[in-house]
Amino acid sequence: MIERLRKRFIRIAVLSVALVMLLLSVVVNVSNYLSVNADIDSLLEMLSDDGRPGAAPHSGGDNHGMMREDAQRPDGEAGWFDGRGGKRFNPETPFSTRYFVLYFDEQGELQANDLAHIAAVEEDEISEYLAVAVKSGEGSAYYGGYKYLVTAQRNGGYKAVFMDCYSQLRSVRMVALLTFAADAVCLLLVYGLVVVFSKKAIDPVVRSAKQQKQFITDASHELKTPLTVMRTSLKVLEMETGHSKWIDKANSQTDKMTELVNSLVTLSRMDEEEPPVALADFDLSAAVGETVESFLDSAAAEGHPIKTDIADGVVFRGDETMIRQLCSILLDNALKYALPGGEITLSLKREHRGIVLRQSNPCEEIAESDLEKLFDRFYRADPSRSSERKGFGVGLSIARGIVEAHKGKISASCPENGIIEFTVVLK
Repeated sequence: MIERLRKRFIRIAVLSVALVMLLLSVVVNVSNYLSVNADIDSLLEMLSDDGRPGAAPHSGGDNHGMMREDAQRPDGEAGWFDGRGGKRFNPETPFSTRYFVLYFDEQGELQANDLAHIAAVEEDEISEYLAVAVKSGEGSAYYGGYKYLVTAQRNGGYKAVFMDCYSQLRSVRMVALLTFAADAVCLLLVYGLVVVFSKKAIDPVVRSAKQQKQFITDASHELKTPLTVMRTSLKVLEMETGHSKWIDKANSQTDKMTELVNSLVTLSRMDEEEPPVALADFDLSAAVGETVESFLDSAAAEGHPIKTDIADGVVFRGDETMIRQLCSILLDNALKYALPGGEITLSLKREHRGIVLRQSNPCEEIAESDLEKLFDRFYRADPSRSSERKGFGVGLSIARGIVEAHKGKISASCPENGIIEFTVVLK
């Protein structure tokens, strides 16, 4: 249990850090992309608003374009600013930016082009970019390593400005690569640190669990002696005074206390890091069949027929004693809680996911949220309906411990109203 708790603590801690770092990386990269994309859009608008192909931008223009501020800024710098007062570009930016311009009419026929500011595009390649611009219509988008902006002209035609964005996009990709690489390295460091310090983090829980386990073990051993004395004394008293209902009640309570003590000892053993499991190959079909046979008479006496579907020749490597105890717990639980006259079914089959043991019986309606709680210690779905025949609520806890000791899984479900089914999967 302690090792499972430690592993769970490590998983939760590392996953929490990973989620925070991932969120931070996403925010940084999205912000970086939006910032770079806004710069590119501003440059495209600046280039597109200039009416002369290949010329440097001029002062004036609409409120959305770039305009030259020849007056001295408060910070002492002059440069290119967008009309919204947001972006600032170096005066050399328009001249160092690599771009080309295409002019075309409403029919998509090329009217003019300007390739003076680009070296990677030749005349015979213009048709490819023209087709992209014509298909896109007004607006901006990315194509290859370029971002283009198509705007309508006063003469009824269109102007498409393609700007080389390779370096900006490469920068965005590099930032993304570096941030996620840094995340991976940091997560490895965090994982190492959490593994090292996890033992100290769960030390209080470990000490508490050990003290609780020691208390249960000590109390169980201390109780066994007086229970043995009480049982012997009751037998002697019955021999001297004869049969009495009071002696029968005392014997019944003594037996229940003995059963509880044995169950607590078993649970304590199941809580160990490595439960004492004697692994050996055995005939699981025969073991389950023999266990069912031992319940047939008592089940029939209580009006509960047992129907079985046990596949032959199923061999399993595990602790045969524990597996027999598991079957006994499931059948005993069914006898205690099955509705009067309800049929108990038990099947054993080998399926693709492993060896599957199923036990079902009719019962009072159980809420879906209570199904998993059935395996908690001392839990009863409805304590008000407990009776002398009912147990202490530890049987299914022991069953889960046995299954987990064999690296299997056990679950409870209600395939239909009024029916409960326990499924055990053994690998």
